[in-house]
Amino acid sequence: MSTALSDRSTVDSSPTSDPSEASGTSETSGVPGERNKHARRFGLPIATALVMGNIIGGGIFLLPASVAPYGTISLVAFGVLTLGAIALALVFGRLAHRHPQTGGPYVYARAAFGDFAGFLAAWSYWITAWVSNAALAVAAVGYLDVLVPVHESTAATIAATLTLQWLPALANLAGTRYVGAVQLVATVLKFVPLLLVAVGGLFFFDSANLGPFQAGDGGALGAVSASAAILLFSYLGVESAAVSAGEVRDPRRNVGRATVLGTLGAATIYLLGTVAVFGTVAHDRLVDSSAPFSDAVNAMFGGSWGGTAIACMALVSMLGALNGWTLLSAQTPYAAARDGLFPKVFARKRRGVPTVGVIVTVVLASLLTVYNYTVGTEGVFEILVLVTTFTATVPYLLSTAAQIYFLLSGHSERVDRGRLVRDGVLAAAAFGFSMWLVAGSGYAAVYQGVLFLFAGVLVYAWMSARKVRREASGEAADGASERVNPGLHA
Repeated sequence: MSTALSDRSTVDSSPTSDPSEASGTSETSGVPGERNKHARRFGLPIATALVMGNIIGGGIFLLPASVAPYGTISLVAFGVLTLGAIALALVFGRLAHRHPQTGGPYVYARAAFGDFAGFLAAWSYWITAWVSNAALAVAAVGYLDVLVPVHESTAATIAATLTLQWLPALANLAGTRYVGAVQLVATVLKFVPLLLVAVGGLFFFDSANLGPFQAGDGGALGAVSASAAILLFSYLGVESAAVSAGEVRDPRRNVGRATVLGTLGAATIYLLGTVAVFGTVAHDRLVDSSAPFSDAVNAMFGGSWGGTAIACMALVSMLGALNGWTLLSAQTPYAAARDGLFPKVFARKRRGVPTVGVIVTVVLASLLTVYNYTVGTEGVFEILVLVTTFTATVPYLLSTAAQIYFLLSGHSERVDRGRLVRDGVLAAAAFGFSMWLVAGSGYAAVYQGVLFLFAGVLVYAWMSARKVRREASGEAADGASERVNPGLHA
């Protein structure tokens, strides 16, 4: 194991193992060193927007009502979760500084624990991405229905959902230049109105609306844990910049900054928005609200236009999240395919984007969406979405464990001695946060998620066997060549 790790670290500790990433060239340009005009590295602002846009999808528009039954003590759970998410963000920043390659958790897990751990990280993250994309599109159609009624017809609903999935996919296929532009615009359009509600609501804040600090009879710890179980998954996406490190300019510097800034920005939006809604909507009404931000807008300014405004905001929010997650869904398989742990076709890039990964992901999400609407089985889609809350934490656990391994194993090329204690505390906190995420998924989600992971074991066996055969045939060919011309390899 130590020898294998040493061999991998020689390759993986380099800035990038993909020449195209290092130079910013397109694999399909045909001209060495020619930069594709459609491929562009992400700077710090767009990388930060990617993190914020992927963390905040449409859940923020329901969160205040979801945690209101537990009382304002849920804000304590928010604070604890924010600290855990920031610890995880800092760990990803440290890992990306030493392994600034596309793939994020896959790269870190493979460097520390070998091919199998790396494959599990890639496989579970990929499942999370395409199932979550299907869920986001279905939820987005719910908001679209407020603007353009589509739910009256199953065919219209399916068409609208597929359109919302394929538009971000087409933006990705156009190149990283357009992915970044869409992400930046979507983030601005999403956060400007959210900030207006969050900050504006403070001027209409009335403490009489807050209700009890702790509602129910479960005790303070029980209330914090129960509300945390709902809020736990609000921070999924902190790894976004690390996964796309190969497309970020100066990744050793910018990935960590973008991860922390994006997480802090999302946390600020979450906390300010929740506090504003708590203070503007009466507690007894908020508990039963299906559109808490709409109710807050109506309470602040009067009228009934809040529903339409919030629907527009939610739609933009989810389209931005779909745009970012579509890119991430292709990046991890791309990194694994370069190492022979995913089918080779996933390693093809065009205009800076792993095109096959994007297409396969959106096709799978589309099939899942059509299945959900046509079969109509109660709870099938909800169960699959719940599974993603577990599969998303597997790469987190492997990444934080990798950081702990690097720290304890004493690899001088990976560990900054002056920051050893700080990095160790952060890694332990991030690991605990990831375990809390797993616990919050629930027994059913963990059970179903493990089945998904075990299905991947068969895929790994197939890909690993192919890799060994190729390496063996290559060695045999080299040996035969050396026997024919002994001086060739001298």
